[in-house]
Amino acid sequence: MREDLLQRFLDYLSYDTMSSPCNASAGMRPSSDGQEKLLLHLKDCLDAMGIETYYGDEKVLAARVKGSGDGRTVGFMAHVDTADDVPGNGVRPVVHRSFVPADIHLGDTVIKLDENPDLLKYSGGTIITSSGDTLLGADDKAGVAILMECASRLPSCGFPHADVEFYFTPDEETGHGLDSFPGHWTASDVIYTVDGEEEGIIESECFNAAVANIAIKGNAVHLGSARGVMRNAVAAAAFMVSSLPGSESPEATDGRYGYYAADNLKASIAEASFEIYIRDFSYSGLERRIETVRAIAEAARHIYRVEVEADVSVQYRNMKGATERRPEALGMLYSAAEKLSMRLESRPIRGGTDGAALAAFGIASPNIFTGAHNLHSKKEWIALEAMESSLSLVMGIIREAAR
Repeated sequence: MREDLLQRFLDYLSYDTMSSPCNASAGMRPSSDGQEKLLLHLKDCLDAMGIETYYGDEKVLAARVKGSGDGRTVGFMAHVDTADDVPGNGVRPVVHRSFVPADIHLGDTVIKLDENPDLLKYSGGTIITSSGDTLLGADDKAGVAILMECASRLPSCGFPHADVEFYFTPDEETGHGLDSFPGHWTASDVIYTVDGEEEGIIESECFNAAVANIAIKGNAVHLGSARGVMRNAVAAAAFMVSSLPGSESPEATDGRYGYYAADNLKASIAEASFEIYIRDFSYSGLERRIETVRAIAEAARHIYRVEVEADVSVQYRNMKGATERRPEALGMLYSAAEKLSMRLESRPIRGGTDGAALAAFGIASPNIFTGAHNLHSKKEWIALEAMESSLSLVMGIIREAAR
C-alpha cells in the first residue's frame, strides 16, 4: 500500500496545476488548464476501476463507490490545484528513502532540521521534497493520492459499508474551489476534507474571512506646480497600509488571534489599488475589523483629499457551526482513531478550506491531516508514513460510518 500511495503521489505531481487568482477572479474555471487535465486523468482512473463518476459544468470531479447500503453515506474531498506563492509548475520531486535526520540540501534551498523537528519522527522512513526550485504540491496532491488509493481499495476492503463519495475540486487556493458544487449529486451530509498538515492534527473550525478591495484616485500634476493641487494616491495608500495595527498582522499573530494583511499594492500619484485580507475566528470580530478598515479609508479620504473606495466582501465563514450541528462527524473520526491507537490533536485552521464553503450547505467538514509541512514554499516536505497514516484514518472512518 505504501509504494502504491507513493507512485500515485508522484504521478499527480507531474501535472502543472498552479492556480491563477487573476483568472479565477475573472470567472475562469478551472483557472489553469493543468487542473482540468489532472481532473480528467483522475476520472479516467476511476472509470477504469469501475467506479461511478460525475464531471459536469461545476468542474468538480465526483465519484461514488457503491456499498451494501448499511450505515451512512460519507464523503471525502481534496483539491487538485497548487498555490502560486512560489513557482508551482515544473515540479521535480526528490524521494529520500531510509531518511537519516539531517538538514536537507536542495540546491540553494535548505530544509533545516532545527527548524523542522518533526523530521525526527521519520528516521528511516521516506521523505518527499521538491528539487528546491518550486513548491512540492503536497497541498493538496497528497490528499488526492490518499483518496484515490482509498477508492481503489474499497471494493475489496473486506468490510461492509454504505456508499462512499469522493470529490476533487479545482481552485481551492484561490478561494473559488466551491463556487460551483454538484449538490444535486451528493448524498453526504458529512464530507471530510483531506487537506491538513502535521500528522495527527485535526481541524474543525477556521477563520471567518473577508477581503477589502481598495481603489484610490488622486490628481497627478507637474511636481513643480503641485502645491495645493496634487493629490497623491501613493501617499494615501501608504497611510492606509501603515494604519493597519502592526500587532494584528499575520507575522505577529498565531493561535486564535485574527489579523489584517495588505497585498498586491499598485500605486502611482494618479491612482492606487490594493487588497486587505481580514481574518477573525468570530464573526463579530470580523465585522469589527471591517469597520476599522472603512474608518481608515475615510481618514485617508479626508487627510489626502483623494477618492477612496473600499469594496468589502465576505469570502467564507467559520465551519465550526456546521460541525457542531453534526457531532457525529467528529464522533466517527475520533472513534476510528481510537481503534487505530492513533493520537489526534484538534487545532483551528488559520486559513480556510473547501470545508468552509461546504458548511454553507449545512455539510459538516472536519479537515484531516496529510502529513505535509512548510506549505506554499520551496521547503515543503511530506513523509510517506504520514500519508499512510491518513489513509488508515480515512478507511477507519468509513468502517465507523458502517456501524
